[in-house]
Amino acid sequence: MSGTQSRLPASLTLVGAGKMGGAMLSGWLAGGLDPARTAIVEPAPSPEIAELCAARGLALNPAAPPAAEAVVLAIKPQGLAAAAPALAPLIAPGSLVVSILAGKTIADLKARLPGARAVVRAMPNLPASIGRGATGAAASPEVTPAQRGLADALLSASGLVEWLDDEGLIDAVTAVSGSGPAYVFLLAEALAEAGVAAGLSAEIAGRLARATVAGSGALLDAEATEAAQLRRNVTSPGGTTAAALDVLMRADGMPALLREAVAAAKRRAGELAG
Repeated sequence: MSGTQSRLPASLTLVGAGKMGGAMLSGWLAGGLDPARTAIVEPAPSPEIAELCAARGLALNPAAPPAAEAVVLAIKPQGLAAAAPALAPLIAPGSLVVSILAGKTIADLKARLPGARAVVRAMPNLPASIGRGATGAAASPEVTPAQRGLADALLSASGLVEWLDDEGLIDAVTAVSGSGPAYVFLLAEALAEAGVAAGLSAEIAGRLARATVAGSGALLDAEATEAAQLRRNVTSPGGTTAAALDVLMRADGMPALLREAVAAAKRRAGELAG
């Protein structure tokens, strides 16, 4: 952050309060966002969002949302074109626009929302819904250090934030952390299936695989040690883990497959941004 202090915006309009938008909103409120100066634009609010707005005094679908210091776009990306005419009046001169719309570039957002100048494009991932997310973010040249601080505070309420100097790297972020939870869930799924093939019941194998993946992730988070060293720490020469890793780390094994998978995801992200 180059010494810039992060703070939540004094006023905010959230456009889209689905699963991700709603989770981010909960984190902001817990972090001190002023409910009285927060507006939610969500045509089909869930009962949970409607209840939250009523309980905390947030304006839900106001007729004319007031100008806000920050406008966060969390609608479905494919809905941007249709929603743009209604969104444009929400963006005041000087507003910071933070977009988590996958595949929508800063140039695309500026073209559809002519008032948007200071724009931050971000790619969060699913664990943001429990405050353990990983987000990559890139800012347009118009974003001031103070506005970057606002964006950092908004995004870091959901977990780790990595700032990118090149917006083009968002596609790589999408391929690594944006899609990454699915890779981890597949690992748990495949490990459970392998346990069944080894003779365990589906129930026991599923519980063991789930706890192993979750526990290993927690250990990785708790330790400053690099992942490669943690792997070596649990691998005794000539032991059972070493035998398994001989298979997983062969030339066509897990590292090669993940490189291929990430490359495919990055390529598809670029195609979708089109």
